[in-house]
Amino acid sequence: MDSKNVLLAVVLSTLVLVVWAVFFEPPVVENNKFENEIVENNQEESSPSIETKKTLKTISRSESLEKVDRIKLENANIKGSISLEGGIIDDIIFKNYKESLEDEKKVIFLNPKNSEKGYYIETGWAVSSGDKSKLPLDSTIWKVKGNTTLTPNNPVLLEWDNNEGLIFTKKIELDEKFLFKITQSIKNNSKNSFQFFPYAQITRNYKPEVTPIYILHEGFIGVFEDQLEEIDYEDIEKEKFITNSSKGWLGITDKYWLTAIVPERGKNFKSEFLSNNERYRANFIIKEPLILNPNSSIKNEINTFVAAKEVSVIDSYAENLGIEKFDLAIDWGWFYFFTKPLFFIIDYFFKLTGNFGLAIVIITALVRLIFFPLANYSFKSMAKMKVLQPEMIRLKELHKDDKTKLQQEMMALYKREKVNPISGCLPVLIQIPFFFAIYKMLFVTLEMRHQPFFGWIQDLSSRDPTSIFNLFGLIPWDPPTFLMIGAWPILMGLSMYLQQKLNPTPPDPIQAKIFMFFPLFLTIILAPFPSGLVVYWTINNVLTIAQQWVIMRRTTVKTV
Repeated sequence: MDSKNVLLAVVLSTLVLVVWAVFFEPPVVENNKFENEIVENNQEESSPSIETKKTLKTISRSESLEKVDRIKLENANIKGSISLEGGIIDDIIFKNYKESLEDEKKVIFLNPKNSEKGYYIETGWAVSSGDKSKLPLDSTIWKVKGNTTLTPNNPVLLEWDNNEGLIFTKKIELDEKFLFKITQSIKNNSKNSFQFFPYAQITRNYKPEVTPIYILHEGFIGVFEDQLEEIDYEDIEKEKFITNSSKGWLGITDKYWLTAIVPERGKNFKSEFLSNNERYRANFIIKEPLILNPNSSIKNEINTFVAAKEVSVIDSYAENLGIEKFDLAIDWGWFYFFTKPLFFIIDYFFKLTGNFGLAIVIITALVRLIFFPLANYSFKSMAKMKVLQPEMIRLKELHKDDKTKLQQEMMALYKREKVNPISGCLPVLIQIPFFFAIYKMLFVTLEMRHQPFFGWIQDLSSRDPTSIFNLFGLIPWDPPTFLMIGAWPILMGLSMYLQQKLNPTPPDPIQAKIFMFFPLFLTIILAPFPSGLVVYWTINNVLTIAQQWVIMRRTTVKTV
């Protein structure tokens, strides 16, 4: 097999994967995709539906916050309030994260239900069809008993009396990070018995802008019986998702932020992802009713997360609370076993150096060091192939009418010089998994967001902000997005071009032309990618060039 054909196949396959990830959406999911979906109406038997179809008049966020009484909440990571109308968590700001590098405004995550971007979490009780018990609704005004501010050391207690012998309470606790523990209970002072179904629901009144590439999931997410479900907004618009489970969690995920609700352990529950009237909801309801007899009480616990997806925090919740696969709230992808450990290594060097770009440089050098012997073997083979090119051209001219003889002579040449024509592909094969792992890691992890390198790179998770078309800022003109080809992508392209010059020239003229334009093409393709990825690729090319150049200087072949 011709090594150039193999190399070309590898390079083009990589390019196809990259272009597909950047420019194409995943295929439309058919309606019957959801294996756990319940389509028979008679399987909806045990727990009532909590679906609502209210139309709200939209007002501004500030008006919504001032419209009803609220309980203030704050810890080291979040601040906001809980609405006493419905006892809803609907006002959360991330204190440690800015909307952008240029703006000091903090990230506003949750918003009141009647604001333009309403996004909130509610908990409560449902009853069977036909039961006329008076329940607290999202319009119910709760009373505060005791503390009026929620902090890690001060839980709050809300109470509502239905004036029919039932007293509903909600105890809300907040930890130091992003966890709300809600303990809701009912005390029965009447002479009747009741059946109640505890539930929790996340509602989003709008569809956010999602990342337009198939490398990151944003939308509905959940783990049910150890099975991860990731479902897009568009799919839920076509058909709702329903599943029954005895363990797990569910929520709505953004690139960096997450809302999630976790049912009480040991309880069977039904979960739904659904959409109507441009509202998106993720909910669960406990399937077996809690029996409330006279002069007794019942209670139910729900863990609720309004979180920035920090790896250490998400992992600690998964471990300490025993939440099944909660760490998958961060979209590590199919190569979880590779991408996540790579993050911990880079994060270690980041903490050691204080610069995430330097951490990328260090891990790039370590990768080159680990594969140094294998790369040496490959580069020696490639160097010999380049030195042998005149002889190979001579043999092709000599035996151009006898392909069998040509193959015999070429194989004899390879054997005499101890050259493996395929081994030159190994450096590319080695680089591919690290390329995708680092790309995935830079793209999905919050820790890389707004991390600077040196000079003009102030956010390694974003593209290089410079452009050759305005001479990197010397000309007072802002090029359109498609012309934003920055300094680092150009350095990457130049390093790829130099590396290519050290390799044997493909004997096929068509292949030679493809390889000649490949650095330019890849420069344009990778220009919008996170600059941290381009830094990795460039440094890797420079180290490869240095190693390959030394080997070529030392390589000789036998004369014939």
